[in-house]
Amino acid sequence: MPDRHTAPLIKNAVDFSFQLKPVNIWTLNNGVQVYALHAGEEAVLQLEWVFLAGNSHEPANMVASATNFLLKNGTSRRSAFDINEHFDFYGSYLNRNCYNETSNITLHSLSKHLSHLLPVVREILTDAIFPQEELDIFVTNSKQRLQVNLQKCDFVANREIDVHLYGSNHPYGKYSSAEALDALQRDALLQFYQQHYQQGHCVLFVAGQLPEDLFDQLNAQFGDLPLKPAVFTKASPLVLPQQVTGERHIRISNDPNGVQGAIRMARNFPNRHHPDFQGVSVLNTVFGGFFGSRLMSNIREEKGYTYGIYSYLQNHVEQSAWMISTEAGRDVCEATIAEVYKEMELLRNEPVDEEELLLVRNYMLGSILGDLDGPFQIIGRWKSYVLHGVDEQYFYNAIENIKTISAGQLQELANRYLQPELFYEMVVV
Repeated sequence: MPDRHTAPLIKNAVDFSFQLKPVNIWTLNNGVQVYALHAGEEAVLQLEWVFLAGNSHEPANMVASATNFLLKNGTSRRSAFDINEHFDFYGSYLNRNCYNETSNITLHSLSKHLSHLLPVVREILTDAIFPQEELDIFVTNSKQRLQVNLQKCDFVANREIDVHLYGSNHPYGKYSSAEALDALQRDALLQFYQQHYQQGHCVLFVAGQLPEDLFDQLNAQFGDLPLKPAVFTKASPLVLPQQVTGERHIRISNDPNGVQGAIRMARNFPNRHHPDFQGVSVLNTVFGGFFGSRLMSNIREEKGYTYGIYSYLQNHVEQSAWMISTEAGRDVCEATIAEVYKEMELLRNEPVDEEELLLVRNYMLGSILGDLDGPFQIIGRWKSYVLHGVDEQYFYNAIENIKTISAGQLQELANRYLQPELFYEMVVV
């Protein structure tokens, strides 16, 4: 019997030893790699096909996302309804997403049903036909959704700040429009599909309770396809601009009757290969990266200007940005911005005290412990490392950095990067 009269010892997360569970790497007959993690208590798995078929590869705006969305909307043998019914029958879920550099197809399934599902995924990857009626529905629904979203200040702010950071022609700065949707042609989608899916560059990630013959199943269904291995090289760290390009103070009127405004403050920032990236990740957590951060304590708890305010480093591959994001009453938007700059100044001028730094260390390491709880979370971390061209040593370097970075180093980073003149500030009301 446990002794319930004595409280258990409390152990700080900084005292834990962290281990990233290793993966097996298989290679299909066509050279495509499979990262496999056998773990978990339940007989389920997650299987993800990742293609170099994101926005940065498209010949015209919206082609990549439209192609990805319509992948499972019909083959020469099955309608969109038939495909969805097949996966529903086996209690599985097939989803697809399109990002800046990559797109994916993700299957969640009971492990025992995999043999019934992989042939249909193969069919989608080899025989999707993109029916014109499905494309027409996609365009109509997307335009209606866009019309509604453009009335929301936070949606407009997210689009416009990326344009200022990267430029309207950059894959990170492009956004959807009614004109781009109307310009979509079935032939363009078919060509993109043939180039980037049927004969594209691909890598697979699978985790869960894996069948003993999983490799044989994957090789039989996908190893003979004209797919090519996806190679993810280490991107060069971004050379930071020394000043903001164009107007730094942007004010946009979007909803005259709205009661609050969307605030975005952002600057260009190096990608994760830069030597300062991991240190700034700790500084960002102190600044605005969790519920107990400086920004939250000041602007939410003390001033009551907002329900929540956060800062974060964008997780892009080639370039990145440091972003502060919140919504506040339209009458206090300017005051909110002033308080953000005040917190930047405090971090530049005063070292973080040891109690606060210990709290941040424990929070960050505790979050990592949560991310390692379960096979799907672990394979997600491996996927991030593979796509960014780093290995598992990056994980251990990050842990060491969180445990050992000093208040003086954080203050030095704050003086290097938290300079107001390098931040765009945008308010959309």
